[in-house]
Amino acid sequence: MANIVGEEHVLTSPYDLDRYSADALHPFRAYNAASSFDQLAQVVVRPATTDEVSKIVVLANKNKTPLIPYGGGTGVMGGTMPVRGGIIVDLSRMNRVLEVSCTDLTARVEAGVVLADLVAVLAEDGLMPGHDPYSVPIATVAGAISTNGVGYRAAAFGPMGDQVVALGVVLPSGQVLNTRPVPMYSSGPGLNQLFIGSEGAFGIITQATINVFRLPEAQAFATASFDNFDAGFNAAAELLALGIRPTLLDLTEEDDGILLHLLFEGFVEGVAAQEQRSKQVCADFSGRNIGSEPTLAYWRDRHESGENYKRTALGKPRQERWDRTGWRRFDYLHLGLPISKVLEYRKRCDKIMEGRGVRTVEYAIWSRPELFSMLLVCEDRSEAQARDSLGRVVEEVLTLAQDMGGVMEYCHGVGVKLNHLLVREMGVGQDVVRKLKQAIDPSNIMNPGKLGL
Repeated sequence: MANIVGEEHVLTSPYDLDRYSADALHPFRAYNAASSFDQLAQVVVRPATTDEVSKIVVLANKNKTPLIPYGGGTGVMGGTMPVRGGIIVDLSRMNRVLEVSCTDLTARVEAGVVLADLVAVLAEDGLMPGHDPYSVPIATVAGAISTNGVGYRAAAFGPMGDQVVALGVVLPSGQVLNTRPVPMYSSGPGLNQLFIGSEGAFGIITQATINVFRLPEAQAFATASFDNFDAGFNAAAELLALGIRPTLLDLTEEDDGILLHLLFEGFVEGVAAQEQRSKQVCADFSGRNIGSEPTLAYWRDRHESGENYKRTALGKPRQERWDRTGWRRFDYLHLGLPISKVLEYRKRCDKIMEGRGVRTVEYAIWSRPELFSMLLVCEDRSEAQARDSLGRVVEEVLTLAQDMGGVMEYCHGVGVKLNHLLVREMGVGQDVVRKLKQAIDPSNIMNPGKLGL
């Protein structure tokens, strides 16, 4: 490896192998996948170019050595954990913004560009990315693509995968695939989709061309309060049925109330029209306009958890990271369901939790009514008891979503945490994925043990 990337970019010390061999998944939340923490990588390499990545892949393929792409190490599902050992490919040196086109409204970037750095570069040209998750200070472009992440602007721009125009990918053979930077075509299947949300199982993304957007002429923040979650949910569904696409749409129920946070961005006249009609829709569903300040505060603080993780945990050895973040008896779930089934799903989840020592402290929909989230906590028990109780409830809640025609995760990927439930969700589709994997990666070197593969 040293002859490819230079000796200083091959890391083998126990300290480095430990800190690279996990992401932000805490062992408490791993449940059935806790044994995944037993394995460390054998080596970490830090390439600087696509050509170097290709040479690493060729060597690994020859020796049938697992490869695990590594971006910011901020995933929360264990997607970068080396469950079968092998080589972690840290892409952080590939951090250049290669080209910005104000005419095409695209940016061509390397895989390791941190989202916050992309925000700063684009702002110089009056532009911004459409992907704006809590992890902007720490996550990378390719990591967001590999998990098809959802951010605070997803109501208007969709998940990260929707913003991909073209990709440069090193395949398991070492060949480099470059798709064409056009918004659509009908000359065969779109190969970008093979790598979006695939957690590096089919290749290593080294470059991406993504849509970017003009900084808005105007912004309008609004907040509506509701007496019950159902009313707020139905108001949000009506907004989207009318074709209104706020930048931010977040309905949250916590102990202190039920609030619908809305942000409208764009050209002046459009913002004014969307704000006015949206307030009327909320009123039609008994929502009360409580002003802009709650949503302004929400918007100002949206990256704080990412900043805190950067300060206290990022790049630290695993045990130090876990000690800093703590086990805290909680889990957060992000389920996708048809709009017509979300409210019934919530009621059935409440019944699952009755008498189990587990309760929900936050319900939410994020960006679309179909995307439903819950923050669960376990009542006062020992750590082992809490982990067992919470793990059992989480399993039942996730499989209920599947049984009701939904999916167990819309935001963070599968990683190791949810790997065991993927076949149940995919059905025959999992056989299709497996055959694709065997055709493209017959030696199974690309992030093995993920996506049920």
